[in-house]
Amino acid sequence: MPLSGETRSTLIATAAIFIVAMGGWFVMPALMRWLGGFSPFLAFAVAVVYVGAFFGIFWLRARYQRSRGR
Repeated sequence: MPLSGETRSTLIATAAIFIVAMGGWFVMPALMRWLGGFSPFLAFAVAVVYVGAFFGIFWLRARYQRSRGR
C-alpha cells in the first residue's frame, strides 16, 4: 500500500525522534555517572533537560501541525 505524503512525513519524523531518543537513553547512564563525579546537581539538571526536550519535541510538532490546520 503506497503511503501518502503526510503519512510518510509522519513516519520519518517519528523514526528520527525514536532513534535520537533511544541513542540518548543508551548513553544516559554513563553520562550521569561522569557528570555525577563533578556535581550530582549537574547530572540531575542534564537529565531533566533531556526528558523535557523529549516531550518538548512532541509539543512543538503538535503546535506546528495545528498551525498548518492538520
